[in-house]
Amino acid sequence: MQQRRLGKSGISVSDICMGTMTFGGQCNERLSHQICDAAWDHGIDFFDAAELYPVPPSAELFGVTEQIFGRWLKDKPRDAVIVASKVTGPGHGWFKPPVRHGKTSLDRQQIVAACEDSLRRLDTDYIDLYQTHWPDHGMPYEEVLGVLTELRDEGKVRAIGASNETCWGMMKACWAADVYDVDRYETVQNNFSLINRRCESELAQVCRRESISLLPYSPLGGGVLTGKYQDVPPPGARFTHYLTEGEERQKRMARRFVNPRTRETVARLTEIAQSIGTSVTALAVAWSRQHDFVASTIIGATSLEQLEQSMAAKDLILDEQTMQRIDEVDFDIPTPMTEDGLRRL
Repeated sequence: MQQRRLGKSGISVSDICMGTMTFGGQCNERLSHQICDAAWDHGIDFFDAAELYPVPPSAELFGVTEQIFGRWLKDKPRDAVIVASKVTGPGHGWFKPPVRHGKTSLDRQQIVAACEDSLRRLDTDYIDLYQTHWPDHGMPYEEVLGVLTELRDEGKVRAIGASNETCWGMMKACWAADVYDVDRYETVQNNFSLINRRCESELAQVCRRESISLLPYSPLGGGVLTGKYQDVPPPGARFTHYLTEGEERQKRMARRFVNPRTRETVARLTEIAQSIGTSVTALAVAWSRQHDFVASTIIGATSLEQLEQSMAAKDLILDEQTMQRIDEVDFDIPTPMTEDGLRRL
């Protein structure tokens, strides 16, 4: 497993990160700890959580993931494990935080309270990477970064990052950090996969020019790139539930991920993967790891078998010919998560 630095911070992490959003939801505590153990044995030392998890979020399960992971963490040398978590921030679309009566923002009270609660649930003295889960563009960036800087000064966090942030938001945050002498975001955690390559355009330039590390989540496109949605959507799968029983916003999101264009993309990528003797799952994770602006690719799992399929990518290097063949698929079917194929930044 390769080690890469998070932005300009002193923190280095494995280039595959174990996501935990299934812990306490799709995975009970015993299975969650087995997945963490297996990831650790593979060389993963970077684990990503959030106060909101598990997903889909609910008031009843809010914070359970951190509690489950915190109990696993107690048996490990704390300074050897890089722990990331997030403050929720305001709701956005399907993302409705079931906390504080829905009155969430990234003001001082919310950030400090969220950090203290996460530290308590994780049962640790500090969080290595503390991130805003969703941006609050109504709050001045200097105020948000100022509070996060104070948490770092107090030793409660080591570095800060953003998630689901726009290119404008990242540059505005960089400007605010320079002007007001507060900490910069070292990372940005956004959706990035072979069916959603938008980060390769403007956000990649932000990361390269400003020395910010991308932490891609959903490298398997919500499971679509495993091929399980190619025919009849499998019972119990997230998008199966959204399509059949979900609210309208959940159905819209599911149709973004599961549609004729994404299915055609997966079919062609599967042919490429088979031609080099691997799975499309491993191909997708390996592809994500090979971008120069990516520090660590976040994978998830609901079983040990799923974890092993993703970990087949840890030593897989895609050659230039394979990368070109992948680019040809993107050229023929650009941005398959949109109906018209237009890239939207």
